[in-house]
Amino acid sequence: MEMKIQKLTDHAKVPERGSNQAAGYDLFADITEACEILPGETKMIGTGLAMAVPEGYFGGIFARSGLSCKEGLRPANCVGVVDSDYRGEVKVALHNDSDFTRVIEPAQKIAQLVVLPFLTVDFAVMDSLDETARGENGFGSTGKH
Repeated sequence: MEMKIQKLTDHAKVPERGSNQAAGYDLFADITEACEILPGETKMIGTGLAMAVPEGYFGGIFARSGLSCKEGLRPANCVGVVDSDYRGEVKVALHNDSDFTRVIEPAQKIAQLVVLPFLTVDFAVMDSLDETARGENGFGSTGKH
């Protein structure tokens, strides 16, 4: 599948996969100088890219495992969504969950983009829903093992 992107700055980097089997494409910080993110703080970091995600798909912006596990940095909304009709700059709201100030350097990998299909639905409001064995049993109701 081809996905059109536009570089909004001269130093914006095209997303890259870490391996041929990787589902995610690394997104890079399009900043000209280092950016500090204090503990508990969220900063918007631009990628310098606009994207035309194909209709019927969305771009999911996920954390990079190393950045989140080792540095405590993750997308503030946990998973960002780039809709197929959005044409503005793709940005990542990076949140610092650690107890230390973290620094994002220019061109640093900050998140990963996974392009996923989705289904549209029409909601039908009903007076009741069909019964199931689980019923209304929610969080933790199926046990740990």
